[in-house]
Amino acid sequence: MPALSRIRHIKLPVTDLARSVAWYRDLLDLQLAAEFKEQGVLRGAQLMHPSGFGIALREREFCANKPDLAGFDVFALEVDSVTDLHELATRAKELGAEHSEVTDRGAYGAFLDIIDPDGTVIRFLANNPIQPGRFVGVDSGPDGDFTLYDTPALG
Repeated sequence: MPALSRIRHIKLPVTDLARSVAWYRDLLDLQLAAEFKEQGVLRGAQLMHPSGFGIALREREFCANKPDLAGFDVFALEVDSVTDLHELATRAKELGAEHSEVTDRGAYGAFLDIIDPDGTVIRFLANNPIQPGRFVGVDSGPDGDFTLYDTPALG
């Protein structure tokens, strides 16, 4: 099998392309890398981070099944430290973006959720124990606490 080097981009359905392009650019310092038109009408855009990771956006009305991802964390981005999470939370607050508090769960790492203009949850992680070559099972209880386990249920 060919070697995979990274996820190139994720694509999100949005209700207002211009608003979402501005929001992601402002929050994450992404650059507009491409626009996509259909019969001369702008329908999508590709934003890129200097690391090579991208977020593609497409008008929901023109996506198959018009997916609504409100309330769901479709993907997570990792930062280097909990300090970085706090800096992101500050930036989100300055931009008026809805966000959670930074939550540090010790052995499970830390996270921050920022809600995009369409309600999609963008999760940011630091110190995440899930790494290549290591299995981590996570069992969440009714009170939101986590228990970690090391024997896979799926084999």
